[in-house]
Amino acid sequence: MLMNQVANNKVSPSGVAIKSGSAGIAKLIAVAALVTLVGCSSGKWGFPYRAPTQQGNWVTAEQVSYLRQGFTKDQVLYALGTPTLVDIFHPNRWDYPYHYKPGYGKPVHRNLSLWFDENDLLERWAHDPLPEGQPADFETQRSSISATPENPEFDASAAATEDGFQTTPLAE
Repeated sequence: MLMNQVANNKVSPSGVAIKSGSAGIAKLIAVAALVTLVGCSSGKWGFPYRAPTQQGNWVTAEQVSYLRQGFTKDQVLYALGTPTLVDIFHPNRWDYPYHYKPGYGKPVHRNLSLWFDENDLLERWAHDPLPEGQPADFETQRSSISATPENPEFDASAAATEDGFQTTPLAE
């Protein structure tokens, strides 16, 4: 009978009773689960980390200012780069979409569409408000959407950079 109790960890081989620590183990498991689940919460702490995603073509207002009616497809490729979307049912339309989704915050979406005539010459184009410069970070992208000359809140004096370099709007 002593062997049975020893096998079931109720009594040590010397005959002294052993108290099982199941309450301590349960507390340890509960604390470990709580700490693990806190990492899955969302909020301003950055848990979990959500990587920003950037897809499409970054096209600036300066690049679009180079476009002229009558440009060939090769000239447009030189000015803007390869289009992201060329529809097989409408090969005379090229699209340059851009989408940026930060980990936390509102996504930015822009589109530039070009139409060519039957001779593959640029006929017309349409676009959402375009940024003035290249992407640096999300704050630059967000401000470039809201601060455009078409926007009544645009401040031309804000075009000066920290190093004193003054930029001028492109003439059309």
